Amino acid sequence: MITAILDFGTNTFNLLIAERKERGFSILHTSKQPVKLGKGGIQANRIAPDAKERGFVAIQNLMEIIALYDVDEIRAFATSAIRNAANGEKFTEDVYRKFGFRVRVIPGEREAELIYKGVRQAVSFDETNMMILDIGGGSNEFIICNIKGIVWKHSFELGMARLMELFTLSDPITSEEIRALESYFMEKLTPLLEVVKLAKPHTLIGASGSFDTFHALIRHHMGWEEDQMHGREISIKAYRKIHQLLLQSTAEQRRTMPGMEPVRVEMIVAATIFVNFVIRSCNISYLHHSEFALKEGVISELVGL
Repeated sequence: MITAILDFGTNTFNLLIAERKERGFSILHTSKQPVKLGKGGIQANRIAPDAKERGFVAIQNLMEIIALYDVDEIRAFATSAIRNAANGEKFTEDVYRKFGFRVRVIPGEREAELIYKGVRQAVSFDETNMMILDIGGGSNEFIICNIKGIVWKHSFELGMARLMELFTLSDPITSEEIRALESYFMEKLTPLLEVVKLAKPHTLIGASGSFDTFHALIRHHMGWEEDQMHGREISIKAYRKIHQLLLQSTAEQRRTMPGMEPVRVEMIVAATIFVNFVIRSCNISYLHHSEFALKEGVISELVGL
């Protein structure tokens, strides 16, 4: 059976086409479409008309790809921007009328669970606690886990699209603005910081999204060859070099950086400040990157992994 999984995030709409097998799955296609669904309305909990139109264009483009495969079913999931929008239900109804499939709007806790199930297909776990972070446009999911399962999970409404509407950031960002962001993170992440004191995860696994861009930037900057793995360790030293480069950059400079996704040019500085804050505040010693996240979690759940 061939399944198409659509993940309607706040920044991007993602597609995975996979063939379900008796003992796992094989990926036939993966791609994404930039949407910025939260732009102009996320703080008001509304999907703006132009954002809705971008969403429909993205879905149409993804449906054209799906049509190239002998797909047996489409499973679509929506996260922060749609679940929190007053007109989110209207958006999903219009998707059904226009494209003919239902969208499941999932809560943050379920989103975190599916991210965990996807990441464990790309990164090896052991008995020690590790922490997964998925940075989205609307929300950020934290999952503390090990080989036995999830120890703790939480979805924080601290996505990069929300931060960009809450904070006016200079180009390049100033030291005062960095301190203001970190003060805000300290206030909002209190539940996480309390749990970390007990769970003591020393490894941070960055799932998909912004971490795909961090890895691509590091790979180009360091001259690394592209690998075929879906998960790998990234040295914190290499990450911090890119972190400093991003802090000092203008948007125009970031647009020309090898490995930079255009959709992340505006938000990647806030994202790296967030990651650096988490690494420092949680005493993280090791950093990993997982290309797998929610959509791979869906397919792994369907095949019983």
